[in-house]
Amino acid sequence: MAAIFFRTFAAGFVPRCLLLVALVTSLYAGSLQADGRQGEVVSADDRQTLLVLGDSISAAYGLDEREGWVQLLRDRLADQSLAVDVVNASVSGETSAGGLTRLPRLLSEHSPDWLVVELGGNDGLRGYPPRMLQQNLLRMVKLAREGGAEVLLLGMQMPPNYGKAYTEAFAAVYPKVAAAEQVPLIPFFLEPVALEEGAMQTDGIHPTAKAQPVLLEHVWPCLEAILKGNKDVRSDSLCTS
Repeated sequence: MAAIFFRTFAAGFVPRCLLLVALVTSLYAGSLQADGRQGEVVSADDRQTLLVLGDSISAAYGLDEREGWVQLLRDRLADQSLAVDVVNASVSGETSAGGLTRLPRLLSEHSPDWLVVELGGNDGLRGYPPRMLQQNLLRMVKLAREGGAEVLLLGMQMPPNYGKAYTEAFAAVYPKVAAAEQVPLIPFFLEPVALEEGAMQTDGIHPTAKAQPVLLEHVWPCLEAILKGNKDVRSDSLCTS
């Protein structure tokens, strides 16, 4: 009889004990979260967004997307535990006009904290007037700022076969925009790889997989300063404008 009683008692008592333990554990975990002691987990509200608006150079043309400099940037941010999500809105063949057309929707959709503009190469290859490129870049900077995003410009240059007058006018666009809008600038994004053996694909335009880490290293010091809130990047040797 006693054995039956204890089995019956235990059948009702054990679940209640487990419920009590679960309740205490839950309340304790909740108090830790309220006190901000939940460890290294970053809530979605605390994460920030960097939007890359570029052409085939940033779209990893001819490569596995995982080899591109933008994905390498994602990897580095994760390695350094920087709570920044990278949205790559780069499209092969994109011009500055195309980027400008897409930008309002991208700003509305992603609400980026930073915008990296890597556009203009296709404008130059198609012989578009540099003044048109300048107008489009200026408008993009203004739209980004209206949306609350800081801007980094990645400049491009044209090969000499386009003629001295055109190449000089084209190259001058980026410093003009940077100076007018007081934004940081990498004058020539492809500078460290443009003339390096094995760094360009057979078309002579697009960087190889080997060149992608070099491109990231080229832009990283300036970009890191911006992401970490350095307000004086324009006067910093890491960024030239």
